[in-house]
Amino acid sequence: MKQNRSLAILIFLVIAGAGVALAYTRGGGVFTAEVALIGIGAFIVAVISASSIQVADQWDRAVILRLGQFHSLRGPGLFFIIPVVDAIPYWIDTRVITTGFKAEKTLTKDTVPVDVDAVLFWKVLDPKKAALAVADYQSAIGWASQTALRDVIGKTMLSDMLEGRDKISALLQKIIDERTEPWGINVISVEVKDVLIPAGLENAMSMQAQAERERQARVILGDAERQIAEKFAEAGKHYENNPVAFHLRAMNMLYEGLKENSTIVIVPSTAVESMQLGGLAGMTALSMGLGPERAIVPKENGHPLEA
Repeated sequence: MKQNRSLAILIFLVIAGAGVALAYTRGGGVFTAEVALIGIGAFIVAVISASSIQVADQWDRAVILRLGQFHSLRGPGLFFIIPVVDAIPYWIDTRVITTGFKAEKTLTKDTVPVDVDAVLFWKVLDPKKAALAVADYQSAIGWASQTALRDVIGKTMLSDMLEGRDKISALLQKIIDERTEPWGINVISVEVKDVLIPAGLENAMSMQAQAERERQARVILGDAERQIAEKFAEAGKHYENNPVAFHLRAMNMLYEGLKENSTIVIVPSTAVESMQLGGLAGMTALSMGLGPERAIVPKENGHPLEA
């Protein structure tokens, strides 16, 4: 039984002390039968008074049974009961309560064993139903939550469970609330904390995700190559009608290759003739990074020196 022990002890001491003082006054310091009766009566009154006084906290409700039948709900604050006749089997907490529950090695709809942890937030709306309609409402709501979680897992695909936790939480809240409503309990919310899958399946899913990202990268690279080819085709059309621009572009590419990679570059003879690289002027221009039009040609007696 929950009650304020300090208050009960204080009332007992006050009444018992008052009885002893009264007995001492009536007896004049001599122990007589009257003094004994007064002392015994004061003790009985003190015990009954201390037992009848109850104090409920702000969030508690006391269920009062009188001779085995429901009588009333009391609290919060100070109230009185009749000792022996009245009993308080339950103190109902009306605050929001959290209950953790889990389902281990439960098969999903696509036969994958998973471990799921969840948290239930609930409160008692009707203390009378919570006390009389079910033997132990806290244990009952825990088992109801666990069985509901197993049912939901068995009807859900693994992919939906991993991606749609909010939907699963809402469905669990609805199912559990329907089961606990006759007990005077309201389910506020359900939060799925974690979904654990086998290590082998987790590795396989990681490899699948990696392969999917690689596939997307290859698709993007192929699309980039297509766009580059289209741009090259457009550039070719421009160079087709402008040989000078084409020659300058070819010489620039050849020069850049020679500048960065000091290696031998094999150039087709047709390209050499078209870019006028066969003469000494062309080679000099190429070696200095200049076009034929800006080449410095060695001269002898005022005339260009032929190759």
